[in-house]
Amino acid sequence: MVQLTMDLIAKNASHKNRSEEDFGQYLQKLTHLNLSDKNIDSIGDLSFCKNLRVLYLYDNQINQIQNLDFASNITHLYLQNNRISSIENLSSLKRLEKLYLGGNYIPVVEGLDKVGELRELHIENQRLPLGEKLLFDPVSLNSLAKSLSVLNISNNNIDELEELAVLENLSYLKAVDNRLKDMKDLKVVLKKWTKLRRIDLTGNPICQKPKYKDRIIVQSQTLESLDGKEIKEMERRFLMNWKASRAARKKSNERMTDEHAAHEQFSDSETPYLALPSHHSDSVKERVNFLDLAHKLKVERKPLPKIRERRSQKAQSSGAVKNENCRNKVEEESEVTTEVV
Repeated sequence: MVQLTMDLIAKNASHKNRSEEDFGQYLQKLTHLNLSDKNIDSIGDLSFCKNLRVLYLYDNQINQIQNLDFASNITHLYLQNNRISSIENLSSLKRLEKLYLGGNYIPVVEGLDKVGELRELHIENQRLPLGEKLLFDPVSLNSLAKSLSVLNISNNNIDELEELAVLENLSYLKAVDNRLKDMKDLKVVLKKWTKLRRIDLTGNPICQKPKYKDRIIVQSQTLESLDGKEIKEMERRFLMNWKASRAARKKSNERMTDEHAAHEQFSDSETPYLALPSHHSDSVKERVNFLDLAHKLKVERKPLPKIRERRSQKAQSSGAVKNENCRNKVEEESEVTTEVV
């Protein structure tokens, strides 16, 4: 295996530079160093490279971030596709702006609480144990809240974004091929990310939700690009008008529902028995049942044929008696009259 040392740098330096000036002066003036794909497994002493600003160490076998205390002027550090399992020893990199760590074995984003000017963090495609997802240390997130503007967390089994809402200056999020599926979770972070310009969620289950694109555009008025496609202003204006119209219609329906409920309550209050106290409910119920029964009997009551026949015979008999009494009375009066004559 190979260790990154001054000798390795010397071997990769051009012949012209080594012949024209002292190698020590060359190292002090060095600002960019590209040692990618050199089978390097560790970082040795680079203390002479005090003005180094950009260091390319990607596509190697590096296991640990170390021996970078000298590099206070580094702004770009490329360490993707190595064997790194922890973010550490970066506290001396006060001017670090871009950190590339994709394709390593890092389970937790941590160790960045001292890197106050970091603007871009690329930590996609971590080789994690089966079933595990990339985690975020709250201390590091809070430290990056005001500086970080670009975050690449693609293909890390991430299923929620709410903890990233503290990144108030985020302008570009790339979270391709994760497990995001909750629109409510996305709504929370979009409300917080007031400077977001681009977001790419391609390959997440959330992309299959009804009106996924429309809902995101409506939630983030600063968004200019979604899943690699530009958002046109006319499209945004149409969706905003549609949202306003829908909200107004919903409000109107709620008002009509409330008015209808109030009307029904008022109408019900005019019914006497409904306004009675609760201890009268049983008597009221019995009264209603009795009245219903009486009315039913009144409507359905029909004299039976035998009863009708008996009533007819009784009436005829009563009439005959009355006629007989009248006739007897007349005869008696006639006899009295005759005797008087």
